[in-house]
This record gives sequence, C-alpha cells and structure tokens, in this order.
Amino acid sequence: MQSTDVLSFGMGNIGSLERPVMLVGLEGWFDVASAATAAVNAFTSAENAVVVGSIDPDPFYDFTQQRPHVTIDDGVREIVWPTNDFVLQRNGIAGPSGKLQRDVVGLIGVEPHFNWRTYIDAIITVAVAMGCEAVVTVGASAEAIPHTRTPPVTGSTATPDLAARLGLSQPSYQGITGVAGVLNAELEARNIPSISLRVGIPHYLMNAEHPLAVSALARHLSHVLDVPTTTDLGEQVDNWRDVHDEIIAHDDQLRMYVRMLEAEFDRRAEAQIPTADDLGDQFENFLRDQRDDT
Repeated sequence: MQSTDVLSFGMGNIGSLERPVMLVGLEGWFDVASAATAAVNAFTSAENAVVVGSIDPDPFYDFTQQRPHVTIDDGVREIVWPTNDFVLQRNGIAGPSGKLQRDVVGLIGVEPHFNWRTYIDAIITVAVAMGCEAVVTVGASAEAIPHTRTPPVTGSTATPDLAARLGLSQPSYQGITGVAGVLNAELEARNIPSISLRVGIPHYLMNAEHPLAVSALARHLSHVLDVPTTTDLGEQVDNWRDVHDEIIAHDDQLRMYVRMLEAEFDRRAEAQIPTADDLGDQFENFLRDQRDDT
C-alpha cells in the first residue's frame, strides 16, 4: 500500500509558506490526559486555520477498538470516523515589528492500529510537499511527579547539530514505542530535522485532565517555534487544581505520597531542558543555517 492511496492532499492556492514547521500530536499511547493533542490544537485552532489534507482512516484502525460515533444534526444521521487532518495555520505579521511569523502545519490524529509504515509515509509526504523545515512531535506520559508543580518538559532529537545547539539529549530510550517513536526514527533516516517534546502527567490522576501540563508544553512550543498560542488555560488550570486538591484531601495515603513526590521534585534540577527562550533562539538559528546551506 502506498501513502498516495490513503492520502487526500492538495496545495491548491495556498501560495508560498513562511518557514513552515510541522507539529504532530496523536491520541493514544503517547497522549496521556490528552495533553499532547491539546497543545498542538493550541497552535492550529485560529479562525484562519484551514485543513489542507487528511489520511483515510479505513486501512489503519480496528473499529472494534477505535469505534466510530453516530451524530444526529437536524434529523440527519452521520457516522464520524477517526480523523487525521493536516491543518495549516498562517500566523502573518507579528505586531509593530512587521516580522513575518512562522507558519505551522499541524496533524492532530489518532495513533493507528495497522499499517504504521504507510501512515508514517503519508505524514512525511505532506511535510516534504509543504516544505516543512522540521517536524516536532509532542507527547504526554504518566510519571511520578506531583500535580502541585509545573511538570517539566523534556526533549530529544536525533539531529546531532540540533542536539548540540538546543542542549537536548539524543534518543536513548529502549523498549516498546508508539507511532511517534517510529516516525522520529524514519525522519532521522531521511535526514529530516525532528524534535520530540514531551510532558509528564502525575500518574495518580488516572488520566484526568491536567491543563497545567498542556500549558507547560504549549509555552515551550510557542518559544521554540516563535509563534503565538491562541489558548489561555489560566482558568482551567485553577479549576482543575481545585479538583485535584480535593481528591488528595480525602485520601491520607495519597496525600503523604504527593508530599514525598514534592520533596523529590524540589531536590531535582529544576530544568531538564534549556529555557524556552534559549530553545527558540537556537532552533531558529539552526533552521536559518539549514536554509543557507540549501
């Protein structure tokens, strides 16, 4: 099966793009509490965002696990299948400086069950066709961290120059992986710059929403990409903090465990990744050098 068999994509009349980068967030194994997909959505949900392509769901899912939904609108019954849409967000001019901001191509999809190679090839086909200078995958995983602290954002890249400039580690994880891990390996094989950013979610929250993690991930992405986010999560962060605190207050053992996590968290180095400002400056410098080389 070829990627062209499952991909509906056309550049149409969108014109030239300004230093585009692709963001990928997939529901599933690497999207605990939906934090990763929420962070990508923060950069592709403005009024001027347009869908430029999609991946046909039929060859990729076991629909007894990823079941479609039925909706009824004005008496019309519709089946809604898992979607994998490529959304172009043009960010235009930034404030009085008159500087053109980077365009973002976002993929918010659902991790497939089958035909991973074809699915990944479809993603890369779109990234190359749209001239994306790099691909950034975002994820969220359950970790032993307290909900009372801003969760750290960690990152890695297999691109040696990027790793050196951004102070990121090269991938060292060994074990089972998801589509994002396979995608990053394939991007490395094709010499396409890529970065993986991920945020931790307190494992004891049992997949409950954690807007503080979404906010941390979105803040890093905003600085790295040098583009604004359209989402203000301040109220959600406060509301969910109250919910989480109330859960902890009624469980003596859990309350003691959270205190232990807080003490351990505070002992660790605060930054496992360079500051968002430093990341943004160095990422832009790297991509500028890439353009000069080409």
